[in-house]
Amino acid sequence: MNSQTVGNSAAFTEEQQQYLQGFFAGIAQRGAIPFVGHNASGQITNDPASGLVNQAAEAPETMYFGTPVSDLCREEHWKYDENPLDVWDKLLAHASEDKTPAPDDLFRFKFHGLFYVAPTQDSFMLRLRVPGSTLSVHQLRGIAEMAADWGCGRADITTRSNLQIREIQPRNIVRVLNKIGDLGMSSRGAGADNIRNITASPLSGLDPAELYDVTSLAKAMSNYILNSRDMYGLPRKFNIAFDNGGSIGVVVDTNDIGFVAVKVKEGQSVPAGIYFRVLLCGITGHKQFATDCGILLRPDQTVAVAAAMVRVFSENGDRTDRKKARLKYLVDRWGTEKFLSETEKRLSFPLIRFPIAACEPRNPIDRAVHIGTHPQAQSNLNYIGISVPVGQLPVAQMRALAEIAERYGTSELRLTVWQNLIIPNISNANLQVAKQAILAAGLQFEAGTVLSGTVACTGNKGCRFSASDTKSHAVALANHLDSHFKIQQPINLHVTGCSHSCAQHYVGDIGLMGVKVGGEEGYQVVIGGGTDQEQGLGRELISSIKFVELTPVMDRLFRTYIDKRSSEESFLNFTRRHSIGELRVFCASQEN
Repeated sequence: MNSQTVGNSAAFTEEQQQYLQGFFAGIAQRGAIPFVGHNASGQITNDPASGLVNQAAEAPETMYFGTPVSDLCREEHWKYDENPLDVWDKLLAHASEDKTPAPDDLFRFKFHGLFYVAPTQDSFMLRLRVPGSTLSVHQLRGIAEMAADWGCGRADITTRSNLQIREIQPRNIVRVLNKIGDLGMSSRGAGADNIRNITASPLSGLDPAELYDVTSLAKAMSNYILNSRDMYGLPRKFNIAFDNGGSIGVVVDTNDIGFVAVKVKEGQSVPAGIYFRVLLCGITGHKQFATDCGILLRPDQTVAVAAAMVRVFSENGDRTDRKKARLKYLVDRWGTEKFLSETEKRLSFPLIRFPIAACEPRNPIDRAVHIGTHPQAQSNLNYIGISVPVGQLPVAQMRALAEIAERYGTSELRLTVWQNLIIPNISNANLQVAKQAILAAGLQFEAGTVLSGTVACTGNKGCRFSASDTKSHAVALANHLDSHFKIQQPINLHVTGCSHSCAQHYVGDIGLMGVKVGGEEGYQVVIGGGTDQEQGLGRELISSIKFVELTPVMDRLFRTYIDKRSSEESFLNFTRRHSIGELRVFCASQEN
């Protein structure tokens, strides 16, 4: 079969084209050759065979995505030896025997959203995908049922606006995966070297200030991933987010690829309208935000461009060193222009270079609007943003929320990257009774300014890397500050257990990273971080402090803020206008 024959799509039926696509994808994923020859729509390009033949001729038995097999890191060897998407028989066997896998299969099971979290918990954690942050009442009830029957009686909202269930025994892992399918959901690719949950502005379609409802784009991206085999098994994990340009963001600048809706007025080199800017290489755990790469896209081009960029990364990213395997390091090595040029080769349309200065500025972001009662763009409808302390949702509260959303809304909920949730589409007539039902469920929609902006990773109760009990400490500190200080502006407290920074401590007004201090649980403290229009990395305030000693230090800092702030000055601005030396003086005991 020559390249001309393969490229002539008219010569094949649709079924034959799909077969060929799957055939070449299967070859690539089995490690014989790097996957090449796809355009952005996922179909075979006009000249795939020449690339495939050339790669195979080099030494297909010893190369994997252009890297000698002998140079691959351990995890890449595991993927080369056996595709993690092809281990269903092993999942069945481990469930039947109620046993935990060997290390290589522990890694492969993560491709199905299953994480064995020993020694902290001798069980699996299941991570779900909730594309576009949107969840139905039917799905929430099903998740509650899984958590009650097979889990720990609770689900956790994550910082990628999806859900996790913990303490699942091996014997139940197949039951759980089958149940997910029954709910119309998926956990495939939710862990390991894959594209994580696709996030979107949680007020998409509701926000009076939004430029574009990005829900459909996020779901289209998620569906494309789930149905494209070569979108799995990347050199490292990958994050994609869609920002609607409205009153609340989705921390888009912390993602590998971020799409931000913008407006272009008349008189430019492109027709006036709503477009998307593309941000690249956010990885705040490595102290880098995503930056604008200089291109402008129509909304219908975003998924194709993301898929092309992922393929460039998959084919060229570092598979020898896990610490240098994220997209940032490929772009650092190549430069942005080469990365865009390689992306363009995989597209059926040219990329438009367009200066960001020629776009209208993004609408201001209000960090407070994901909590509380707010009117929607739709007449006589409202949404209620509900505070879920550090994302922990017991089964009873999940069921209560499902009932509230069904009775007073439209059977829909939205999750947020701040580990809270939103019930939309509540009529004016039902607003007060819905609020009472939320309070009756033991939840708040007017939480204190610190607690409502607090996020925390799993902590040492469920993660072997964590040095501290992040969730308990975060809630305790936030509640203490809220009870002692009445502050109108929102404050974000980010508490992470280790340097992996799953809770993105560098971008919090206050960021805590777990460390051991004299054998006790403690934290490094950074201050003054932010995202979007307040973008900035936190500066180290305290290198290490025991948690039991942290509260009085924060008391002194907040008391000084209350006493010395200018009129309506936010805590973030206050900390940024003072040097670290000055802030340390504010934190010091007056007895010293």
